[in-house]
Amino acid sequence: MLTQLKRVLVGNPLETAAQSHERLDKKTALAVFSSDALSSVAYATEEMLVHLVPAGVIAFSTSLWLGIGIAVLLMIVTISYRQTITAYPSGGGSYIVASDNLGTLAGLIAGGALLIDYILTVAVSISSGVSQLISLVEPLREYRIEICIIGIVLLTLANLRGIRESGAIFSLPTYFFVTIILLTLGYGFYKQLTGTIQPLVLSDSLMGPHEQSFSPLGNEGITAFLLMGAFASGCSALTGVEAISNGVPAFRKPEPHNARVTMVWMSGLLLVMFAGITWFAHKYGARPQFNETVISQIGRGIWGRTTGTETGFPKVMHGMLQISTAAILLVAANTSYADFPRLMSLLARDGFLPRQFSSLGDRLVFSNGVIFLSVAAALLVIGFDGSVTNLIPLYAVGVFLSFTLSQSGMVLRWLRLKSKGWQLNLVVNFFGAIATGIVLIINGTTKFKEGAWLVVICIPVLVLIFMAINRHYKGVAKQLSLEGFSKPAALENNVIVLVSSLHRGTVKALEYAKSIAPGKVRALYIEFEHEHEKTARLQERWQNWEPDVPLDIEISKYRSLLRPILRYVDRIEAERHDDILTIILPEFIPARIWEYALHNQTAFFLKGALLFRRNKIVISVPYHLER
Repeated sequence: MLTQLKRVLVGNPLETAAQSHERLDKKTALAVFSSDALSSVAYATEEMLVHLVPAGVIAFSTSLWLGIGIAVLLMIVTISYRQTITAYPSGGGSYIVASDNLGTLAGLIAGGALLIDYILTVAVSISSGVSQLISLVEPLREYRIEICIIGIVLLTLANLRGIRESGAIFSLPTYFFVTIILLTLGYGFYKQLTGTIQPLVLSDSLMGPHEQSFSPLGNEGITAFLLMGAFASGCSALTGVEAISNGVPAFRKPEPHNARVTMVWMSGLLLVMFAGITWFAHKYGARPQFNETVISQIGRGIWGRTTGTETGFPKVMHGMLQISTAAILLVAANTSYADFPRLMSLLARDGFLPRQFSSLGDRLVFSNGVIFLSVAAALLVIGFDGSVTNLIPLYAVGVFLSFTLSQSGMVLRWLRLKSKGWQLNLVVNFFGAIATGIVLIINGTTKFKEGAWLVVICIPVLVLIFMAINRHYKGVAKQLSLEGFSKPAALENNVIVLVSSLHRGTVKALEYAKSIAPGKVRALYIEFEHEHEKTARLQERWQNWEPDVPLDIEISKYRSLLRPILRYVDRIEAERHDDILTIILPEFIPARIWEYALHNQTAFFLKGALLFRRNKIVISVPYHLER
């Protein structure tokens, strides 16, 4: 039944040979790997303005200059990652680049930062998408967390079906969003040229955990710290730019070429949309509000809903803008689902994460990574109450840390290899490293008290976990190695069969024990106090059924099975000094799953206790019950 349900939700298994058919063309890859970056325009300008609120209206005019700085940084990062794609066509992005050029520790820091970034991407995208829905349908605010969790579940199921199938699902909302945004901005520029822009009617409430009165003059002056905080928040527009360099192997051949072309498409669209939204936020005087997002305000202004009461075409276009924005934000997390499991598989392959994360699932995706990402993101959404403003401070530190390490690694690569055209490439990556490093410092400084301290702590903790896992795997490999190991002599084996009563399952287990150790089988029965008659009946039946197998009785004074069994095992081991002691557990298997609840699971706990004892082998002999 469970298998059939899985097939309905996820689909039938795919052969390994079908992996080449699961690769993406450029148009589908743009939707899969760029939805995160493209969707960031829906909240980047707003988060920038949130940090300018304390200085009042006059501070909003600086948003244009901050936007220009962010646009220049975007171009630098794009050119740098195009070079990364060429140099490392096997994918892996910052983790591979930093590991190859800066060392294992730098690679682990980049990998840890990216993992945290991808989890935050899901949480931020889902939360922001739900905020857009709430701007359209206010009564949904009460169910914000529930809607976020439903969105994560749907994304999980879609991605478990395979990258090509999920790409087909998510292409429509991505291109729908891009089309509506470009139409909106295009119409906005037309209105500006014809001089028909009308001012917005806004309430005096600011976006935040509580509604506050808006002071046009502001309560604080325009300080460098305030501008740096706004710039850092606006740099959230760059999140997801590295995704294509991480997933190069997912492209159709020639993979590097297709990935570079897709990178240019993505950056061009991102630049146009971010610049347009920032420009019209300035022209319309949009500001962060509790009940309406900035992009909704811009849409109202451009499409003519200046008071919010108009109907007809303006209402339809404004509604489509809101719906498309909500849709792209909900599916933007798909970028993380494409890259996070792949990055986990690389770390697992190198021995820094559990091996399970390196295995492909039925649908040729890293299913364990997909599920882990969903659980982590859901916990984050619940913990931060689905608030984009609460989550954003955690967001950019990991992003720009991985950016900086990647660009620094590329600088060292060009200095080491000095291949054709290395001087120009060196200059580009050098400026990329400097620029992203400066933004990293700004983010860490301005966002530290707002929550970035949590990421600053989590990254080194994650690196320590990576290193501990790696030490474990190296220790296991060393102990299992045949180097310097001589084959042991023949082992002496004695078998103990644990019995609770004499039934068909017990008889089957005893026959199995005789087959692996003829003449060296003993049975053990635990007698609770005041059950002498039951023990006597068992001994009488035992002589009729199994007279050639000695039955030992241990008394349990404290109604415990485990302690007398372990005491008996220790005594047998001390008496016989055998190499191996095998403990056999007769175990009957109910015909229906729900019937397990009607029986105690003694065998399970016994196996758990005995498995950790050296030179002890625990075997379950199942007896399957019929319906």
